[in-house]
Amino acid sequence: MSQILNGGGEGSLDRLLPSVSTGLSPRKRTTSQCKSEPPLLRTSKRTIYTAGRPPWYNEHGTQSKEAFVIGLCGGSASGKTTVARKIIEALDVPWVVLLSMDSFYKVLSAEEQTLAASNDYNFDHPDAFDFDLLTHTLRKLKQGKSVKIPVYDFTTHGRQKEWKTVYGASVIIFEGIMAFTDKKLLQLLDMKIFVDTDSDIRLVRRLRRDITDRGRDIEGVIKQYNKFVKPAFEQYIEPTMRLADIVVPRGGGNMVAIDLIVQHVHSQLEERKLRWDMAALASAHQAQPLPQTLSVLESTPQVRGMHTIIRNKETSRDEFIFYSKRLMRLLIERALSFLPSQVHIVQTPQGEDYEGKTFHGKRITGVSILRAGETMEPALRAVCKDVRIGKILIQTNQDTGEPELHYLRLPKDISEDHVILMDCTVSTGAAAMMAVRVLLDHDVQEDKILLVSLLMAEMGVHSVAYAFPQVKIITTAVDKKVNDLFHIIPGIGNFGDRYFGTDAPPDWSDEEMDEPSY
Repeated sequence: MSQILNGGGEGSLDRLLPSVSTGLSPRKRTTSQCKSEPPLLRTSKRTIYTAGRPPWYNEHGTQSKEAFVIGLCGGSASGKTTVARKIIEALDVPWVVLLSMDSFYKVLSAEEQTLAASNDYNFDHPDAFDFDLLTHTLRKLKQGKSVKIPVYDFTTHGRQKEWKTVYGASVIIFEGIMAFTDKKLLQLLDMKIFVDTDSDIRLVRRLRRDITDRGRDIEGVIKQYNKFVKPAFEQYIEPTMRLADIVVPRGGGNMVAIDLIVQHVHSQLEERKLRWDMAALASAHQAQPLPQTLSVLESTPQVRGMHTIIRNKETSRDEFIFYSKRLMRLLIERALSFLPSQVHIVQTPQGEDYEGKTFHGKRITGVSILRAGETMEPALRAVCKDVRIGKILIQTNQDTGEPELHYLRLPKDISEDHVILMDCTVSTGAAAMMAVRVLLDHDVQEDKILLVSLLMAEMGVHSVAYAFPQVKIITTAVDKKVNDLFHIIPGIGNFGDRYFGTDAPPDWSDEEMDEPSY
């Protein structure tokens, strides 16, 4: 049974409506990591980053729980977006996505474009929306995978060339006039909210929005409202109110309803335990033999000598950089030996055949975990001509201890590539696991990922190998222990600070400052 929540006073129509201003900008849809807007949502109290990805998978690399999806339905201009933003602000959850149904209007034919230009096309009918694409997109987003969202232009009645990329969240808020009309879509919603606003208020809001933001004339807007919007609300939208878990009268002004919604979402998130369990990760693989997917560079006198230099705290920055680069070059060469090859016969200048080898794959792409992983890029470029490079920024949340994805830039069609994932040091493996998960989310095949690192702890090796048994792990050395702060022992120190000549706060580890790879 739906709950109808009446909080606050009614107020006058003028007070509830926004004032008209010629400088009013179009209403923005907030999504994650888009090209046209920064990946954040600014509220009156704080800034919420929406490009990140929470670590909602366990020490086995599997996702423990899916994202919590809130569906917001209501008539046109009922205040759905305002309610969504106020819920986000009150939730105080760092990773959120606001997904609008407006992005999923179908591409119009030439005939339909003509009808739309004269306000004779029905945008308020279920057939106007691409429900197949919408359901597929929301399902992938709920699973934590990256998705591309079309950008609809209400002036030209078509999709823009560039689509927005949305990437993962703890909470997804999906809003639209037909949010409850599709059965498959309803199954993806964990909580259903109907925003019930007086029809007169909705009409005035729509007039102001379409005239000010979309450049339409008042006669066309009224014609469209009477012909399509009002009948559609009565036939398709209002009847779905019975499906709602909560009905919110008066939209964004009803703080009683919003507070109740926030309390319920908090309880659901607590039940889902979307937290990184460092203790479980640390103890999951103790006393186990090192995995067969691990390859350690042979400890020759040269390799041992380079480790002696870069591990020495008295080593100057110039020498640290020089010998680190030399070791990186050997590491990359070793990693390339694990790529698939095929027989290739060439003719020598003497006219003789030579049976050689060539790379058997489409492309090689390097992906560095910022910032220290970026120092390995020159070594990769030096041995792989025209290699493509991607970057992932993972940092530690100082309050929760969780690794969090803040930024990624991956080449197009990376799903077809063999990927060399570069991370200078790996302690617990948390950041490396997250980076691998990001690549898998972008449809890179697990057996085509090679994780390369100058130094790893046994704990990190086990964590990555157990979670992703097909990922090849290549390093120059493995240290047995990590201390209580998850620093590798004996270790190499803060690689990024030593390489770049920066000083870290005394309570920050190498991984927290750089990759930060646990």
